Amino acid sequence: MNISVVIPLFNEEESIVELYTWIERVMKANDFTFEVIFINDGSTDRSWEIIQELQSRVGSVVKGIKFRRNYGKSPALFCGFEEAEGDIVITMDADLQDSPDEIPELYRMITQDGYDLVSGWKQKRYDPLSKTLPTKLFNATARKVSGIDNLHDFNCGLKAYRKAVVKNIEVYGEMHRYIPYLAKNAGFKKIGEKVVQHQARKFGTTKFGGWNRFFNGYLDLISLWFLSKFGVKPMHFFGLLGSLMFILGFIAVVIVGANKLYYMYQDMPYRLVTESPYFYLALTSMILGTQLFLAGFLGELISRNAPERNNYLIEKKI
Repeated sequence: MNISVVIPLFNEEESIVELYTWIERVMKANDFTFEVIFINDGSTDRSWEIIQELQSRVGSVVKGIKFRRNYGKSPALFCGFEEAEGDIVITMDADLQDSPDEIPELYRMITQDGYDLVSGWKQKRYDPLSKTLPTKLFNATARKVSGIDNLHDFNCGLKAYRKAVVKNIEVYGEMHRYIPYLAKNAGFKKIGEKVVQHQARKFGTTKFGGWNRFFNGYLDLISLWFLSKFGVKPMHFFGLLGSLMFILGFIAVVIVGANKLYYMYQDMPYRLVTESPYFYLALTSMILGTQLFLAGFLGELISRNAPERNNYLIEKKI
């Protein structure tokens, strides 16, 4: 099979049939063998009924996954990736804002140009300012942290992947925003970008909030950066930081004590160590340093006893 199209959706009953018809037309025009996987993420409208009707009409080329409740886009993509059988996997949103006409060129960039992943870039957007402004800030931060400088739109739903990529990354929580970063951490480093057409929403309203998405994305980015750097070696972070704080606190305590002894030796008026604010700051630093060190030590114990601590991605065996 050439292509698997993975489409997560939530309350998009008006656009499902039109989107599939468009995809089918593009696939047949380019002589692609394909499948379309719809993941119904807890929709409360007739989305699932429409998917069932479509599947009964066109056959096994359409697959459907139905969640009992709304889990989010990342779990939907994870389940879709598990089901995908095509050599190239295309993801797109179900709201008709992503154009299936982009599929042939995305397919070519993977198969002929050798990219592992190609992300769409909606250079001209038809979204409200409450969505576009947080997106620009988010993308600038993601580029800086991930080191993938050539991507302008991490969160674009229209992406193409080599099959090996989707089978070797785990998309969870709300990490769908960082799939290029996840792919890079898994060793797939040839990541490209293509300017894609962005269309105005035809039905309903957007299901994603602007600023809320930005703040959640920022927190997820910190988590992903930390896990990629220190996920299997937490002691390198907490141990170093804790040791530095403890040493600085200890040096400060010694200085405060030595200062008192000096004044006593010189028969000069002095005050008690406990009357100095520096003593309490130093003591707090030592306590925090000890706690951070213990956090790193416990994290190291958990990491060393994790069942998947030696689960490495092996590309090939001979």
